Amino acid sequence: MKKLIITVVGKDTVGIIAKVCTYLSENDINILDISQTIVDGWFNMMMVVDASAAKKTAGDVCDELRAIGEGIGVQINCQSSEIFEQMHRI
Repeated sequence: MKKLIITVVGKDTVGIIAKVCTYLSENDINILDISQTIVDGWFNMMMVVDASAAKKTAGDVCDELRAIGEGIGVQINCQSSEIFEQMHRI
């Protein structure tokens, strides 16, 4: 399984989840876990996804998600779960 961690942060607007999830679906990327909150108008979402069936590289997926975020006014970060786990290891 090729897991990616995706985070989305920015001012809350209509369609953020729809844009991200549509991209994931169109690229055969399955959502394994998702958490989202809105605090005082700020949107925050974290997703764990399985990109094993994706035809694109993880780097391309992350670059394209970043571009989607720029288009809708939020910051989207993406990284492999292995890197994320190493960075947050105690």
